[in-house]
Amino acid sequence: MTIYTGRGDQGQTDLRNMERVSKDSRRIEAYGTVDEVNALVGVVRPTGHDDIDEKLRVIQNHLHIVQADFANPDPDEDDPRIQESHVETLEDLIDEADSELDPLESFILPSGSEPGAKLHHARAVCRRAERRCVSFAAEEAGVNETAIIYLNRLSDALFTLARLVNKREGIREENPDY
Repeated sequence: MTIYTGRGDQGQTDLRNMERVSKDSRRIEAYGTVDEVNALVGVVRPTGHDDIDEKLRVIQNHLHIVQADFANPDPDEDDPRIQESHVETLEDLIDEADSELDPLESFILPSGSEPGAKLHHARAVCRRAERRCVSFAAEEAGVNETAIIYLNRLSDALFTLARLVNKREGIREENPDY
């Protein structure tokens, strides 16, 4: 398999069902931004914390499923789809990390250790991906709403993991001055 085909040279790409669409379509923008989140999560690994690295590996696999889900306008029952169980995995991850953290009482500045700051960056891009996916879902019928819920929960998980990494590395959270 060759990496370049030339099929996208005119600004179009293939969906999973081989339908050709413009690369600036909301669908492509949505799953392209999810790809960006996945790449940012990959930049964070390794964090220096094996348990967090394993959670991030699972998240990256989930993000591939989100992309496949959004790239497929006519999924069959055996096609990759984000399920409620994926959302529950994130909720369990958040609850587990929260048990190690002090309660959040105020907004915090997105900063800290290198992996903590990178997780905050991934969280911010995840919020953008969620916005792109909401726009995509408003335009096209049949979009898997659970995948959008997943992205919403993922941004919370990335925020919580950023806090956890920073705590483990002895970095004190800073609150914004108003």
